[in-house]
Amino acid sequence: MAAATDAAVLVGLGSERNLPVVRLAAQEAAAHGRPLCLLHAFNWTAALEAPSIAGPRAEAEELISRATEIANEVEPSLPVSAEIIEGAPVPTLVRRSESAFLLAIGDAGMATCADCVPADAAAVQLAARAGCPVLVARREPPPQGPVLVGVDGSDSSRGALEWAFDCAARREARLLAVRVVEPEEATEDPDLLVGLVARCADRFPSVAAECHTIRGDPGTVLVEQSRSSQVALVAARGDEPWRGMLGAVSQALLYHSPAPVIVVRGRTGMPADGA
Repeated sequence: MAAATDAAVLVGLGSERNLPVVRLAAQEAAAHGRPLCLLHAFNWTAALEAPSIAGPRAEAEELISRATEIANEVEPSLPVSAEIIEGAPVPTLVRRSESAFLLAIGDAGMATCADCVPADAAAVQLAARAGCPVLVARREPPPQGPVLVGVDGSDSSRGALEWAFDCAARREARLLAVRVVEPEEATEDPDLLVGLVARCADRFPSVAAECHTIRGDPGTVLVEQSRSSQVALVAARGDEPWRGMLGAVSQALLYHSPAPVIVVRGRTGMPADGA
């Protein structure tokens, strides 16, 4: 199901460490012709433990103010709204994501601290539970490389491929579509990826696309490919429905890719004509 035409790019702001995500989210919102909504979930428990409740509230307001300034600097004509909502961040953002075009969040440094990523990290929980695609931004800006997408032939990965084509068209970037076949698997259809990409390419004639089928561990291969990519896209589960809300490949990219990652799930937000 596509998102409503006025659905916003929603940004979850926890602290100043999340401010780099605002720049990327503003660019995505402008590229898709969407408004930007900045949201901070106010932590009353922490506020009540502070010497004065006025301090944490003022910090929250300053965070929203600074994020608004960054968005306006990046895209001066972009419609920007901001909210401070009382409640826990993850359930609040999951609820709001049901009506959003895209949810953008920071990774809390997980790409540089792979051995200390807690299972309940907000980025992981939101990528698993959100009702729309989730963009997980990194603290360091990515290179101006291709848009990378992992494709395994499943219906959900075809949705990720469509989103990747749209993303590449709006960024005026090259598309790199990669299918990874594990070493012990037979290559049942060597032309599968080429056919899928060709069908999408008809809708996006401006996008130069490359197809590569590679043998290896899917997560490892895609993480390596992402090192020179400006963004990496993957379906939430691909052909692994038994894994629950996130598949092994999407988890590998979330934990280890130095590039921003878009986990395509829920409402795709793709317009019917791909424009």
